[in-house]
Amino acid sequence: MNIVRTHLFKSKLESFKDTNDMSIQNLGRVVTEQKGAYMVMTEDGERLCKISGKIRFESVTREDLPAVGDWVLINDEGCIIEKVLPRASKFSRKKAGLEADEQIIAANIDTIFILSSLNDELNIGRIERYLLLCWESGANPVVVLTKADTCKNGAEKRKEVEDKLYGVKVITISSITKEGMEELGPYLEMGKTVALVGSSGVGKSTLTNNLVDAVVQKTKEIRDGDDKGRHTTTHRELFLLENGASIIDTPGMREIQLWQGQGGLTTQFSDIKELAYSCRFKDCSHDEEPGCRVKEAILSGDLDLNRLSQYQKLQREIAYMDRRGNKRLESLERKKWKNIGKQRNLK
Repeated sequence: MNIVRTHLFKSKLESFKDTNDMSIQNLGRVVTEQKGAYMVMTEDGERLCKISGKIRFESVTREDLPAVGDWVLINDEGCIIEKVLPRASKFSRKKAGLEADEQIIAANIDTIFILSSLNDELNIGRIERYLLLCWESGANPVVVLTKADTCKNGAEKRKEVEDKLYGVKVITISSITKEGMEELGPYLEMGKTVALVGSSGVGKSTLTNNLVDAVVQKTKEIRDGDDKGRHTTTHRELFLLENGASIIDTPGMREIQLWQGQGGLTTQFSDIKELAYSCRFKDCSHDEEPGCRVKEAILSGDLDLNRLSQYQKLQREIAYMDRRGNKRLESLERKKWKNIGKQRNLK
């Protein structure tokens, strides 16, 4: 594993050469975060770190702080994070609760496995919400249907999901029989990072244990009667595989509140967007306007009414979050400059 880690860090050093940081040799990657402390993987091993006062003072939003998967620079003593290096991708959602704040689930990921078990909890609408966040993240989404060994009509359910998700890769697996596990291989090559997301009980921790080939995450059975899962993973954590790939296991999400998503909405509902371009009116609401191509497609059976309803629902939610997010950013920016002014007056 030491040889794999050395090779991984050397390749990353090459990719970060253009960042103009003289201390680039002190490279690390955030493995986990708990109560303001960060476990950081380095070429020599793991170290417990805290962020520098400069990062803490200059941070305006959660985006300015380290997240699991971030590449960071640490000081010579190896216990202070001095800089968060530019992110290639970032998977976020709105933080649970009323506050319009961002929660970064994972950073610098190449692929996101959206896990959903082949039982009564299989929910296309829920998968679509995950997909919207995936398209916004900059990573490639793959839907992984788990527990194939417990489902007699798994092939039919996979086909149903594929038909409704329009071109998104769907894989069916079983961590018990190992069915479909070889299809995950191309996404888990040297230097690649995969994040696992999904509800509690869908098999994220079990899949993590299978891929790491060790019991690194606790697992529990789903509840009898409603197929709902119990929380086992309580924090996000990155694991390095023997081949140099990395996986990030995440806790189950009860709420998938959108943080951003306008770009993802266009990608995920490209069929509706294409039809909308041909509507008579540019601001067509696809309701009662004449010359609406979207309504014509529904009447002819080429477009499912439920799909349009889901699109409009997500569109309203994104617009609402944009308005709230902008107001919060304005407030935070004012507070930042107020604090800077106070610091200047003290000097």
